[in-house]
Amino acid sequence: MSKEAEWKDSLLYYYCIKFALSAYSTLFSIIGLVILCVGIYAEVERQKHRTLEGLFLAPAVILLLLGITMFAVSFIGMVGSLRDNRTLLKTFFWVLLVIFITELLLLLVEIIFEKQMNAVFHASVQDGIRHYYDDLDFKNILDFVQQKFSCCGGDEFTDWNVNPYHACNSSGPLACGVPYTCCRKVPGEVINTQCGYRTLNKERLELVDIIYVRGCIHAVGLWLKDNFEATFGMVCSLLLPQAIGLVMAWLYWQKLNEIHSRLDTVDFKRLDMSDFNFSAVDLTGAGWCWCLPREGGYIPVHDKEENVADDAICQSKV
Repeated sequence: MSKEAEWKDSLLYYYCIKFALSAYSTLFSIIGLVILCVGIYAEVERQKHRTLEGLFLAPAVILLLLGITMFAVSFIGMVGSLRDNRTLLKTFFWVLLVIFITELLLLLVEIIFEKQMNAVFHASVQDGIRHYYDDLDFKNILDFVQQKFSCCGGDEFTDWNVNPYHACNSSGPLACGVPYTCCRKVPGEVINTQCGYRTLNKERLELVDIIYVRGCIHAVGLWLKDNFEATFGMVCSLLLPQAIGLVMAWLYWQKLNEIHSRLDTVDFKRLDMSDFNFSAVDLTGAGWCWCLPREGGYIPVHDKEENVADDAICQSKV
């Protein structure tokens, strides 16, 4: 027997894979529970202020869904590994595999159908811009993105024309302008919150030195392409833990199948009653359910009679 086969047959291999999967599932159960608690708190605060109704743009709802999914799947894996329950392990494996494949497909769709996905993101960002002052969560996120990636709006700076306060046909100091987070900043100078005043009715070339005219969808996409190492790291940090969980669940599942196949696990309820003669088996001690264990297993009656005859012959010889 090779060293690899000996290692897989050893008790140490069983306990290593068992507690590695248990620790993995427990860790992500705790992380999922924390995310769920944060999502619940954020959703309670969102309902108090009655922010944006759209679920796609609500960070609290995203946190709730992420937390519930992580906790539920990881909890199933944790219980299944601790209890050696093959049904729970199968459930954990297949659900995690479906999530993993779905994420890969979404990644491929984003790469192959980039323009179509950008159109979807653009519609969602425009919806958020329309409710910019009603949804504090989206407002903070968009302000951060516009400052971090030096951009303005979704597709371009004119997206701000859909906001009722910034539209050129509205009245007020914000009319036909953009938020100050779209403005170019000069190091050392105090931020002018009115720097985007009356910019939506001007041409791009007139504004390149005043505000950022490039949309945030394109800016973020270019940053991801230019910083391939960071993008690859983010993708790996998302997919690699799931791949590790799949491998450990598969190995432990196969190990349990191997252990069960070695044991006397005859399930009489699944036997074909028409072709099986119960009188041929000595079921003494099996109980009313025919399921109680018995040392040495349940042997055919004729084998038992032969053993008794052999014992009698031996005793007569003595």
